[in-house]
Amino acid sequence: MTETDELLYRVDAEGIARITLNRPQARNALTFAMYERLHDLSLAIDADPAIRAVLIEGAGGRAFAAGTDIAQFRSFSTAEDALAYERFMDRVLGALERCAKPTIAAIAGACTGGGAAIAACCDLRIATRDARFGFPIARTLGNCLSVANLRRLSALIGAARVKEMIFTARLVEVEEARAIGLVSEVVEDAAALAEQATDLARLVAGHAPLTLAATKEGLRRVRDEAPSEAGDDLILQCYTSADFREGMEAFLGKRPPRWSGR
Repeated sequence: MTETDELLYRVDAEGIARITLNRPQARNALTFAMYERLHDLSLAIDADPAIRAVLIEGAGGRAFAAGTDIAQFRSFSTAEDALAYERFMDRVLGALERCAKPTIAAIAGACTGGGAAIAACCDLRIATRDARFGFPIARTLGNCLSVANLRRLSALIGAARVKEMIFTARLVEVEEARAIGLVSEVVEDAAALAEQATDLARLVAGHAPLTLAATKEGLRRVRDEAPSEAGDDLILQCYTSADFREGMEAFLGKRPPRWSGR
C-alpha cells in the first residue's frame, strides 16, 4: 500500500487497484495535489501489467467527491490562471480516461463538479440510492467546463441533458441517473456498494484485457470523430495477440482461457 493523507492507493492480490479520495471532512473535495496524484497513478496503473481493474471511491460514505476545493481558486488573478487550471484538469482527466485498464467509480452521496468529471471518465459507475450528480456551477462559482469535459459528458448522456443539468444547476438523483445511462447499477447503501463494486471489478479483471483496452480506446476515437481506419492498430493488437490464440484454443478445448494481456 502507498498513500498520502488525502488519497489512498493499494493493489490487492487479485490485481485490482483501489484509489480512495480521502477528505471525508470536506466531502472529499479535491486539492490540486490530489488531482496530480490521480494523474500519476493513472499513468502507473496503465503501465503495470499486473493490474487488471481499477476501483475509485470516496471515503466516509457521504460523498464520492464534491468537486475541487474552492480554496484552491483563491490565488487566481489572471487569464492564464484560468487557462492553466483547465489545461491541468484536462491532463488529469485525460490520463484517467486513457488508462487501458477498466475503471469503476463506486459512488455514494454527492458526486459533483470535479468529482462528477472523474466519474464520467470511468468506464462503469455504480451508485447508492442517496447518490446525486451534477455540475451546479451556474449557481455557485460561475465558471464553465472545458470543451473536453463537455465532449465527454455529451457522449455519455447527450448534449441536451448536459445543457439542462448545467443551465438549471440541479443535481440528478440516482434513479434518473440510471435511466439516462449515467450509472449502470443502484445499490442500497455503502456496504452494498463496496461489495458490488468489488464483485464487478473481479468480473472485468477476469476478462481479456486487450479486448477491454481496444474497446475503450476505439470508443474514445469514435467520440473524437476519428476516421474508420484509425482503429486498425487496435484490431491488429487483438487479432495478432497470444490472447486471441489462447481464447480460440480454450473455446475449442472447452476450458477457461488464461489471459496474459499479450
